[in-house]
Amino acid sequence: MKDWKGQLTLRGVCIGCIGCVIITASSAYMALKMGALPWPIVFAAIVSLFFLKAVSKGSATLNEANVTHTVMSAGAMVAGGLAFTIPGAWMLGMADQISLTHMLIIALAGVAMGLVCTALLRKHFVDDAELEFPIGQAAAQTLVAGEAGGKMGKKLFGAMGFAGVFTVLRDGLAVIPAMVAQLPIPGVAFGLYLSPMMLAVGFLVGTGAVVAWFAGAVLGNFGIIVGGSAAGLWDTATGQAIVSSLGMGVMMGCGFAVVFKDIIPKGASLLRERGKKSNAGAFGLTATSTMARPAKQVKLTAGLMACATAAVAVVISMGLGLGPVVSVVLVLLTFVATAMSAQSVGQTGIDPMEIFGLIALLVIAAFAEVAQVQLFFIAAVVAVACGLAGDVMNDFKAGRMLGTNPQAQIAGQAIGGVLGAFVSVAVMFVLLEAYGAEAFGAGGTFVAAQASVVATMVSGIPHVPAFLIGLAAGFVLYCLGLPSMMIGLGIYLPFYMSLTAFLGCMAKVLYDIVCKRRAAGLSEEERTAKLAAQQESGLVFASGLLGGESIVGILLALMVTATGLMV
Repeated sequence: MKDWKGQLTLRGVCIGCIGCVIITASSAYMALKMGALPWPIVFAAIVSLFFLKAVSKGSATLNEANVTHTVMSAGAMVAGGLAFTIPGAWMLGMADQISLTHMLIIALAGVAMGLVCTALLRKHFVDDAELEFPIGQAAAQTLVAGEAGGKMGKKLFGAMGFAGVFTVLRDGLAVIPAMVAQLPIPGVAFGLYLSPMMLAVGFLVGTGAVVAWFAGAVLGNFGIIVGGSAAGLWDTATGQAIVSSLGMGVMMGCGFAVVFKDIIPKGASLLRERGKKSNAGAFGLTATSTMARPAKQVKLTAGLMACATAAVAVVISMGLGLGPVVSVVLVLLTFVATAMSAQSVGQTGIDPMEIFGLIALLVIAAFAEVAQVQLFFIAAVVAVACGLAGDVMNDFKAGRMLGTNPQAQIAGQAIGGVLGAFVSVAVMFVLLEAYGAEAFGAGGTFVAAQASVVATMVSGIPHVPAFLIGLAAGFVLYCLGLPSMMIGLGIYLPFYMSLTAFLGCMAKVLYDIVCKRRAAGLSEEERTAKLAAQQESGLVFASGLLGGESIVGILLALMVTATGLMV
């Protein structure tokens, strides 16, 4: 194992922190705006390698770039954990019960638990079980492919500039309309949303996933709302209640399926393996891949982790008012949830962090008297920990492929996670102050779909039979290998968002066709290299569009907060 000091460098940390601020802010905005959050890891890997090569004059190593992108991407999933839970309380009129301090405690507690849990789980999931972790593999392959360099910087910042200017013209100056091709269909928000970010999301997420997303949207809006109303089965309002409940049920059913299909069956073997290896350093950082660490060092590491976990429980108890028993149970449930998250991300690349938060919420609500707002605190701590765990485990997979020292990666994740906690809390506070709590939820400026699910579970389900049907359908569809999470998201989200993402997906299909035609006639080796370069170019451009709109959206919100003027 290589020396981690040559991988976690000052220049890498500086580049990683700058990127972390930008990616975390844009991720928080994107998660609230469109109800989903694509992994930023590959994008961060490209940017890290580009800037390291620029400042080091080509002397940067792949391992240094890997640790740098670990710092850079960590905050995005912290932002996702907050954005997928806390706005649900705002939707229920509890904005005045959640302070900036509350959100910061939640974020930092989730980061601490995510780091401790993944340090314990790394060896099993990454080294021993050898799960795929497709996003982590993609990051490693991107770094290897990008080592030769390229003109990606101009494409990245050019796309960001275009999307930023477009967003200013649309949201700041109202020169460009937000929606075109709108049709007056009762109960359906039909139209084309002029959003570079939404088009980029459709381009990046993947054809199969977006097709499933759009199929869910067509089913919910035209099959249930329009079709059911036309057939006289229910009125438009009832159809909308059925659709929202069904969509939430499908997403939650998928989350339960992940637990029962992928986690529980392997739980016994995981415990047996840990029992056998506990004296040989079975847990992540108790051993390297080449030799066991000294017994004193193992005990010291275990002691520090135990102290960190106890400290988190105390802070949660005192800062969030949950009480000592509930806080201890929450910490224990977070350990279980992060293992679920690691398993899900390793096998599917999907991290339903808010679903794991909901599971913890429901367990605690079953035995303890907890205020409604505190239920959101519980879900948020677990969601942040699971979000960071997904990012960490993907990074560990990339690190194992490249030979990066896991200690350097843990240090990088700690830096990025803590910085991301402060940035994501600040962004959410600014957006709340700028737009008000009424801007969050279905039909609002920020749809916050996952947070709406949490809010619905806390306050009451609009149409219980539809929710139960969705719960069963989501479970079954996932067990059959179908993308039930994306189907549920399509059912739940406003149709115009799904339509725009689908058009972005179709643009990706056309782009792939054009790339293949341009590579026709080349030798197999040349064709493979050209297609890889074209795919990387498309990824960089789409990532620039995504980042440009989300970053400018944050800047516009800051202007609103500073001036008191609504844009």
